[in-house]
Amino acid sequence: MRLRSLTTAVVAAMALSACGASAADDTEETSAQEGSAPAGTRSVDHVLGTTEVPADPQRVVTLDTPHLDTALSLDVTPIGSVQSDVATGFPEYLGDRTEGIETVGTIEEPDLEAIAALEPDLILSSSVRHEAIYDQLGQIAPTVLTDYEEGWRAVFTTTAEALNRSQEATEALDGYDARVEEVGQAVGADGATASIVRFLPEETRIYGPDTFSGSVLTDVGFTLPQLSYDEYSMAYVSAEQIDQADADVVFSTTYGDPAATTKGGVTAVWDFLQAVPDCAFEVDDDEWMLGIGLLGAEVVLEDVETALAGSGCL
Repeated sequence: MRLRSLTTAVVAAMALSACGASAADDTEETSAQEGSAPAGTRSVDHVLGTTEVPADPQRVVTLDTPHLDTALSLDVTPIGSVQSDVATGFPEYLGDRTEGIETVGTIEEPDLEAIAALEPDLILSSSVRHEAIYDQLGQIAPTVLTDYEEGWRAVFTTTAEALNRSQEATEALDGYDARVEEVGQAVGADGATASIVRFLPEETRIYGPDTFSGSVLTDVGFTLPQLSYDEYSMAYVSAEQIDQADADVVFSTTYGDPAATTKGGVTAVWDFLQAVPDCAFEVDDDEWMLGIGLLGAEVVLEDVETALAGSGCL
């Protein structure tokens, strides 16, 4: 049994935090983010309400990877951003685009003092990460939060609106759609099946069509396994249940040190899957799981084309 590796796995420690606090109460902090738009501002609707943002933000801080990805894809370089964690820094796939960006803590623990010291005029993040500190962020600068469950395109569009880059975002998505069609035709995805397996410490997940990478594969033309996915479009399986990932093509990622995950136990028994060994491809966890933006989607498309064009798998 073997896996064909397309990229070097990047260690990315990034766990979703359960944020239960509501920012919908009528406090002075919240009202400072809402209301009629003063001169030189725009109203942006988002998951927690409406925020008045600068007409053309100049000092942007991003507190989650999708917003960093989106800003950079629209030629906006934030003055500050969180890292996945202290060890890994900014996502590797973003390359030198992150040069000059100040670190303001990690996704799990943003440094509010460091954020305030940068004097931002706009803060961008997601509700699943930072709803609990929304009011505190709003005291520093106008804050817009997005909702993962709406899908990466919606996150991209709302973030672009906050950045005053809506026209550029529309053009970028048109380019993505054209690339999707190109890749789909190149690999013969129409009518083919694919699955995405992620190995983590203590659990194995199959990613469904409403996840970031799953939605990209669906856009290309693949059909993903029809399983009982949870609210995040994920299914959790044991080594004995890995047959649920059976498909023409299997893409797998590993979170962190492979030896510390379920990878060894699962791949030791999955030879019966039709994609193994020649059509099972190991791809980068950072790109496929954490990108959640246009630049990340472009990398996923590139990986799919590199793996499958001329492979004979489909």
